[in-house]
Amino acid sequence: MTEDEYSGHALGKKGEEIAVDYLQKKKFRIVERGYKFFRGELDIIAYDGATLVFVEVKTRAGTEFGLPEEAVTPAKQNQIKRIAQGYLMERGLGDPDCRFDVLSILIKGDDGQVITHFEDAF
Repeated sequence: MTEDEYSGHALGKKGEEIAVDYLQKKKFRIVERGYKFFRGELDIIAYDGATLVFVEVKTRAGTEFGLPEEAVTPAKQNQIKRIAQGYLMERGLGDPDCRFDVLSILIKGDDGQVITHFEDAF
């Protein structure tokens, strides 16, 4: 299946479902999905033990436009950091131990995928 056979929105949703399943199998505790703050969004917020993790999920159905993780540019990283600060402030969480992970998902056919987890990516 090629990237243009998926709509961007449907592909993103499929990737986020795969990401949640993957993280839960790794014993992450999902606390929020699709957190919006101003014009930005955090895909998944979860705990890995006592560490609060902000997870950016990037999904592709092919590599025609590069690897999924290549879309997490320095500008995107800064945006994610600002939204995370908003989340911490809005929830009154103070300054917890936290990190930023990227989950790169490459869809291969109808049932297969390659997941690459970049812990503490930025």
